[in-house]
Amino acid sequence: MDKLHDKILFNYLVRDVENTAAVMEAGAGHVVPGIVSDKFASVEDAATKVSEIKTVAKTVSIGLGGGGNTANWKKVLEIAAVSRPGHINQPFETSSYSLGYLDGIGHQKQLVNGLVKPTGEVGKVQLANSGSVYKVEELMEIASHLGIESIKMMPVSGTDHLEELIYLTKTAQAKGIRGVEPAGGINGANIRKIVSSVKDIDIEFFMPHIFGSAMDKETGKTIPDKVKEVYQEVEGL
Repeated sequence: MDKLHDKILFNYLVRDVENTAAVMEAGAGHVVPGIVSDKFASVEDAATKVSEIKTVAKTVSIGLGGGGNTANWKKVLEIAAVSRPGHINQPFETSSYSLGYLDGIGHQKQLVNGLVKPTGEVGKVQLANSGSVYKVEELMEIASHLGIESIKMMPVSGTDHLEELIYLTKTAQAKGIRGVEPAGGINGANIRKIVSSVKDIDIEFFMPHIFGSAMDKETGKTIPDKVKEVYQEVEGL
């Protein structure tokens, strides 16, 4: 994946091949386009869409959908098993299982994140599925031993949980986790502050998920001008 400043990637939802190509161009290639599982009637329909998008993008992200609805974890995994998208979203509790399953069927290069929620307290996170609260150091240690390579924090509500996100990113890097993926309320007005806050943390990748603020609600397409706005805010850092 082609990272801006050797670190930054952007995750946007896309509607079709044409929308993907436009979004990739607007983000100067530093984009991981995605779909969400709950928008498709069947695993086969979603897998077909992934295949179409992969004609213009090397990696596709499959999201849970429904604002991070953990009940969709199995559908995401089933889509990934058929389509080899490259990146999938999972609640922390199922991420290790998903890694093992995909590896077992020969999908060794799939990146699986583990979703956690902010708690409002720096140094603690909540599991998205069970609701259990952990110290960040403890959970990153567990993630490291389980082979979980990326942690998604959602909802960060823009910059409301920025200090928690910074702490998570520092700790993840120290424990050998490859990436951190914040999501929720991120847009062109706050992206610069978010990215600059982790600029000096030597983590392999930092990938904000930017959905609603960049999307045309009528067409379901991400707006290239919104993507370009975000890219330009971060490019000059």
